[in-house]
This record gives sequence, structure tokens and C-alpha cells, in this order.
Amino acid sequence: MSRKRPLIAVLSAVCVALLAGCASTGNSGIQEWDGLVRRPDSRIDAVFVRPDAELTSFRSVMLDPVQISFAPNFDPNQGRRSLSGRLNADDLAAIKERLAGLFHETFRAELARGGYTLVDVAGPETLRVTPAIVNLFISAPGDTTVGRSRVYTTDSGHMTVVLEVRDSVTGQVLARAVDGRNGRFSGQMTWTNRQTNMADAQHAITIWAGALRRGMDEVNAKVAAK
Repeated sequence: MSRKRPLIAVLSAVCVALLAGCASTGNSGIQEWDGLVRRPDSRIDAVFVRPDAELTSFRSVMLDPVQISFAPNFDPNQGRRSLSGRLNADDLAAIKERLAGLFHETFRAELARGGYTLVDVAGPETLRVTPAIVNLFISAPGDTTVGRSRVYTTDSGHMTVVLEVRDSVTGQVLARAVDGRNGRFSGQMTWTNRQTNMADAQHAITIWAGALRRGMDEVNAKVAAK
């Protein structure tokens, strides 16, 4: 457990700097990160790989529990006048728990499409993936129930994922990916609730899981070609 707390703090700081660089330099950004070299990717903001890593076929994934942190400016009770409707620490923990469950299940299903399985033990054909969701901002985090006003927003919020991919046996870091996603943006005020928030989150997580699956497919194809 001692490793996970500093990991999310470090990843959060680095990914904020990285994405800021992407925005301010025409998406050039940082080109090297901890010995990993950036490679072009049309779907993910930034992907870094170890150029000297030995190619190995991978058939399964050890998926660490996703670590989640809210954006510094996220105020779940902004605009709430009633004390009875305010969210407390338990409510925020429940939001993280639901999102973590959605993350795990979406990755399991998406990887299964490529014939990959989630496992609990390290092995020579197993990747270890350590995910973190940082800068999570939810525009309308509360429930809408009978007797309460509906919440209308132009989008459901945003979040950034950082994936660290390692060889599960040696622990060598093979790749990292950073990607920020905004929720639904219609340009119009639409009703936002837990269901729409989770649907937007699942859409973003599916993109990230798909990127991992495609990366494994690419590596396995190169190994097979040898």
C-alpha cells in the first residue's frame, strides 16, 4: 500500500505538466519520460514506450486497483442550498468505488474481445497495469430524486487517466499513457445525473481499455513475425 499513495501524487503532477505542454506547444509536449520515449498516437494524448524493451508475447493482464483523485477545484456541494442534499466523505468514497468497479469491468470486457484475460498472479506472459484516474471533476455528482430539481449542464465533467505498464515478473516499466477526456458536450444545457455521468465515464474507459488491447495486439504481432 505504501507505493500507491506516492504513485498517484507523482503521476498526477507529471500528467498535469504533460497535458499542459501538449496544449501550449501544438501537441509536441514532453518527448521523454523516465527513459521512455514518446510515440505518435492518434487516439491517446501521449504514449511513452521503452525503446530497448525485449519483445515478449503477452496473453493476460494483472490490473491493479485504479487509484482515483478528484480535481483540486472540485466542489461537490457547489450551488447546493439544502444541507440534506450535501455530499459528505462517504458519498465521495462511494463515487470512487462505483467508478473503480466500472473501470475494472470495462477493462475486463474490452480485453476479452482480444482473447486476453485478467489474472491475479505474475507470469512470463502477463502484463501488470497500474492505472490512476486524476483530475476527476463531475459537474453534477449528486442523485436526482423525487422532490429535487433536475441539474442541467453542458457537459458531465472531465478526468485524466495514467496507465503504467510493466513486465509482471521483472517489474520493468514498458510504457506509460496519459489521456484526458471530457464528458458529453452538446453545446446545450441537458439533464445530467448519475446515469449520464457513468455512461460518459464508461465511454472514456472503453477508449483507454481499447488502446491497451491494441497495444498488446501490436506487440504480439511483432513477436509472431519474428
